[in-house]
Amino acid sequence: MIQFLVHDKQDTVGVAVVDVKAGQALEGRDLSSNGKLSAKSLMDIPLGHKIALRDFQVGDTIIKYGCDIGKVVKPIKAGEHVHIHNLKTKRWA
Repeated sequence: MIQFLVHDKQDTVGVAVVDVKAGQALEGRDLSSNGKLSAKSLMDIPLGHKIALRDFQVGDTIIKYGCDIGKVVKPIKAGEHVHIHNLKTKRWA
């Protein structure tokens, strides 16, 4: 079963297509290549929210759907939930 999708080959986050539980081994799909992906969730991630596919440091840019969606404001580990607590749009960051 696929738990997350990546829409563009440049994306650095995936989008959960089901509610994800902490510690869960995840199967994903890269829609640009139809390739299989894997990840491990470090925390609960709600349906429709972002999961980090790599580690990020403060100031890094997050790419989703091939677009810059903002700047990291707190360190993020691969497998963590990416949302308003650790990501801000560059307009207000």
